[in-house]
Amino acid sequence: MFRWIAGMLVIALLAFGTVIGFNYYVAEKTKEALANAPEPTFPVSVQKLEPKVWPQTIQVVGFVEANQGVYVSSEVSGTVTDINFENGDTVKAGDVLVSLDSSVQRAELKVQEVQLPSVEANYNRQLTLFRDQTVSEKAMQDAQSNFEALKARIGTLQTEIAQREIKAPFSGKLGIRSIDLGQYVHAGDNFVRLEDLSVMRVRFSIEQADLSKISLGQEVNLTVVSYPGRVYVGKINAIEPIVSGSTGLVTVQATVPNDDRSLRGGMFASVQVREKDLDKQFVVPQTAIVFALYGDSVFVQETNEDKPRVRQVTVKVLQRNGSDALVTGDLKFGDAVVTSGAQNLSNNAAIKIVPDRVTPPAKMPRL
Repeated sequence: MFRWIAGMLVIALLAFGTVIGFNYYVAEKTKEALANAPEPTFPVSVQKLEPKVWPQTIQVVGFVEANQGVYVSSEVSGTVTDINFENGDTVKAGDVLVSLDSSVQRAELKVQEVQLPSVEANYNRQLTLFRDQTVSEKAMQDAQSNFEALKARIGTLQTEIAQREIKAPFSGKLGIRSIDLGQYVHAGDNFVRLEDLSVMRVRFSIEQADLSKISLGQEVNLTVVSYPGRVYVGKINAIEPIVSGSTGLVTVQATVPNDDRSLRGGMFASVQVREKDLDKQFVVPQTAIVFALYGDSVFVQETNEDKPRVRQVTVKVLQRNGSDALVTGDLKFGDAVVTSGAQNLSNNAAIKIVPDRVTPPAKMPRL
């Protein structure tokens, strides 16, 4: 029994030793194969760093409104007798848009105007007699009072008639009317919207930290979704003198010429306030940046013509603009930065330069 157990132990030890030896042999052969294998080469595209101008802007969302805009309405009630415009018409200041019935006031005015000559003649006669000391001062004053009261009544009636002719307060473009001929309207009812679209105003808010970066007359650019690619240019004309206590923002207003009347009130606009540009900056495509929790980096080609390699350089991304990024780090102009294929690289990795068919050269957008 003892001999059988001993034999089994010997067999087990021999089998274990065989496995150990085989594994060692495989490991050694693997090391030898890896040592003799060619080093992997990664295809990448590179782009030389050149001094770039980086535009400085404050980007916010603004609200477009007309230079002047009102709902045309009446100060008095009455029946609509004339509508002198069509929907969407362009009118000038002083044009009569709507007329209300003024027949009663005109009839009363005629009655008063008929009486005016005799009342005025009586006053003049009393005044002459008073100067000749023929009548008392009270008689002359009564005649004068009647004359002045009649003129005041005539003026009132003329004003009431004028109020029934609703005129355009300024030149502009009309909207869609909300009244009909023969309709009875009340004082304050809206008839139609009138907008002066020749110059538009854009209101937007900036953080109080940016208040020192803006000034009156400073240029702003804005775009709207209705006209993609089109840039409107305006200037800051007003800055609110206080900072909002609830938001910490400052309201700013800019005027924008609108010669073709393409901008309309109520539009939202993307506003860019131009600051002084930064000159001679490191600008790389965002595809060149390797983002990681421990820090961002780019790969720079080492000057080795036989077998190009890369060096990993830690950078800090300062700003982004479209597909480009403003960075700072241990870089110098003339360095060839990897713009595509960087995700497969590590420090000192061998590379092969191939044409870049994806990433365009870093180029600042024209504002």
